[in-house]
Amino acid sequence: MEPVSLIVTALTAGAVAAAKDTAEKGVKDTYQGLKTLIKRKFANDALAQAMVEAKPEDIKKAEGLLKDKIVEAGVDKDNEITKLAQDLLDKLQEQPGGQQIITQNISNVKYAATSGTGNASISGITEHGTSKDD
Repeated sequence: MEPVSLIVTALTAGAVAAAKDTAEKGVKDTYQGLKTLIKRKFANDALAQAMVEAKPEDIKKAEGLLKDKIVEAGVDKDNEITKLAQDLLDKLQEQPGGQQIITQNISNVKYAATSGTGNASISGITEHGTSKDD
């Protein structure tokens, strides 16, 4: 996942998890630390700071704008922020139900895989032509 999507996914999933009483202290602390670092990068952008503090559903609604703000401010180039975002997602995956909290938003993907439990039915898939990697 590219850094900008990693950061937005971590913010969204972190907001969902941190709102739950069952969230571990480590998850809440990592989420707060991530928000603090990102808000420092957005020091002169009140809208971007507000977006970092937004509810998960509001982050999703304005995801494109938030991604633009992240790129403009160079947040996606900050190794400390991307490492902390990945650390948060890793911590979330370790929690019961954590995998369900995380939603990955990946663009320009030719094939994607997902896992889970339960029954599934897939039909009507047809592929024509060939693809060539860029």
